[in-house]
Amino acid sequence: MDFIRIGSFLAFCGVALGAFGAHALRNRLSPEMLAVWHTSVLYHLLHAVALFGLGLYARSTGADVKTGGLLLTAGVVVFSGSLYALSLTGIKPLGAITPIGGVLFLAGWAWIAIKGV
Repeated sequence: MDFIRIGSFLAFCGVALGAFGAHALRNRLSPEMLAVWHTSVLYHLLHAVALFGLGLYARSTGADVKTGGLLLTAGVVVFSGSLYALSLTGIKPLGAITPIGGVLFLAGWAWIAIKGV
Protein backbone atom coordinates (compact mmCIF):
# COMPACT_ATOMS: atom_id res chain seq x y z
CA MET A 1 0.00 0.00 0.00
CA ASP A 2 1.24 3.46 -0.80
CA PHE A 3 0.65 5.37 2.42
CA ILE A 4 2.35 8.45 0.97
CA ARG A 5 -0.53 8.74 -1.48
CA ILE A 6 -3.18 7.78 1.05
CA GLY A 7 -1.79 10.29 3.56
CA SER A 8 -1.60 12.99 0.91
CA PHE A 9 -5.16 12.34 -0.21
CA LEU A 10 -6.44 12.39 3.36
CA ALA A 11 -4.49 15.59 4.06
CA PHE A 12 -6.02 17.21 0.97
CA CYS A 13 -9.50 16.19 2.13
CA GLY A 14 -8.78 17.33 5.68
CA VAL A 15 -7.70 20.79 4.56
CA ALA A 16 -10.77 21.08 2.31
CA LEU A 17 -13.10 19.94 5.10
CA GLY A 18 -11.43 22.28 7.58
CA ALA A 19 -11.93 25.21 5.23
CA PHE A 20 -15.51 24.14 4.57
CA GLY A 21 -16.19 24.08 8.30
CA ALA A 22 -14.54 27.43 8.90
CA HIS A 23 -16.34 29.21 6.08
CA ALA A 24 -19.51 27.43 5.00
CA LEU A 25 -20.56 25.93 8.33
CA ARG A 26 -19.57 28.73 10.70
CA ASN A 27 -23.05 30.26 10.68
CA ARG A 28 -24.98 27.05 10.06
CA LEU A 29 -23.88 24.81 12.92
CA SER A 30 -24.30 25.35 16.62
CA PRO A 31 -21.08 26.14 18.50
CA GLU A 32 -21.21 22.61 19.95
CA MET A 33 -21.47 20.95 16.53
CA LEU A 34 -18.82 23.25 15.08
CA ALA A 35 -16.48 22.12 17.89
CA VAL A 36 -17.25 18.50 16.96
CA TRP A 37 -16.40 19.34 13.33
CA HIS A 38 -13.09 20.90 14.40
CA THR A 39 -12.20 17.84 16.50
CA SER A 40 -12.87 15.65 13.48
CA VAL A 41 -10.64 17.79 11.27
CA LEU A 42 -7.86 17.78 13.88
CA TYR A 43 -7.72 13.99 14.18
CA HIS A 44 -8.16 13.63 10.42
CA LEU A 45 -5.18 15.87 9.63
CA LEU A 46 -2.92 14.50 12.37
CA HIS A 47 -3.39 10.97 11.13
CA ALA A 48 -3.03 11.98 7.48
CA VAL A 49 0.43 13.39 8.30
CA ALA A 50 1.24 10.24 10.29
CA LEU A 51 0.29 8.07 7.31
CA PHE A 52 2.43 10.20 5.01
CA GLY A 53 5.38 9.75 7.40
CA LEU A 54 4.69 6.03 7.69
CA GLY A 55 4.76 5.79 3.91
CA LEU A 56 8.08 7.64 3.75
CA TYR A 57 9.50 5.32 6.39
CA ALA A 58 8.33 2.25 4.48
CA ARG A 59 9.74 3.56 1.22
CA SER A 60 13.16 4.30 2.71
CA THR A 61 13.52 1.12 4.77
CA GLY A 62 11.37 -1.44 2.99
CA ALA A 63 9.53 -2.10 6.26
CA ASP A 64 6.09 -3.69 6.13
CA VAL A 65 3.78 -1.05 7.58
CA LYS A 66 0.55 -2.26 5.97
CA THR A 67 -1.26 -3.29 9.16
CA GLY A 68 -0.50 -0.09 11.05
CA GLY A 69 -1.31 2.06 8.05
CA LEU A 70 -4.61 0.33 7.40
CA LEU A 71 -5.60 0.68 11.05
CA LEU A 72 -4.84 4.42 11.02
CA THR A 73 -6.66 4.86 7.70
CA ALA A 74 -9.71 3.03 9.02
CA GLY A 75 -9.53 5.19 12.13
CA VAL A 76 -9.75 8.35 10.04
CA VAL A 77 -12.72 7.00 8.10
CA VAL A 78 -14.64 5.78 11.16
CA PHE A 79 -13.66 8.39 13.79
CA SER A 80 -13.64 11.50 11.65
CA GLY A 81 -16.35 10.27 9.31
CA SER A 82 -18.78 9.66 12.16
CA LEU A 83 -18.06 13.09 13.66
CA TYR A 84 -18.50 14.81 10.29
CA ALA A 85 -21.83 13.04 9.86
CA LEU A 86 -22.90 13.86 13.43
CA SER A 87 -22.04 17.54 12.91
CA LEU A 88 -23.99 17.80 9.67
CA THR A 89 -27.05 15.78 10.66
CA GLY A 90 -27.29 16.19 14.43
CA ILE A 91 -28.12 12.47 14.68
CA LYS A 92 -26.70 11.71 18.13
CA PRO A 93 -26.43 7.88 17.70
CA LEU A 94 -23.68 8.53 15.13
CA GLY A 95 -21.54 9.54 18.09
CA ALA A 96 -21.70 5.91 19.27
CA ILE A 97 -19.62 4.89 16.24
CA THR A 98 -16.83 7.36 17.02
CA PRO A 99 -15.16 5.27 19.77
CA ILE A 100 -14.68 2.43 17.29
CA GLY A 101 -12.56 4.83 15.24
CA GLY A 102 -10.66 5.76 18.38
CA VAL A 103 -9.93 2.09 19.05
CA LEU A 104 -8.67 1.76 15.45
CA PHE A 105 -6.33 4.71 16.04
CA LEU A 106 -5.07 3.15 19.26
CA ALA A 107 -4.58 -0.22 17.59
CA GLY A 108 -2.64 1.40 14.75
CA TRP A 109 -0.37 3.31 17.09
CA ALA A 110 0.11 0.22 19.28
CA TRP A 111 1.05 -1.83 16.23
CA ILE A 112 3.57 0.82 15.16
CA ALA A 113 5.06 0.94 18.67
CA ILE A 114 5.28 -2.85 19.02
CA LYS A 115 6.83 -3.26 15.57
CA GLY A 116 9.30 -0.50 16.37
CA VAL A 117 8.46 1.44 13.23
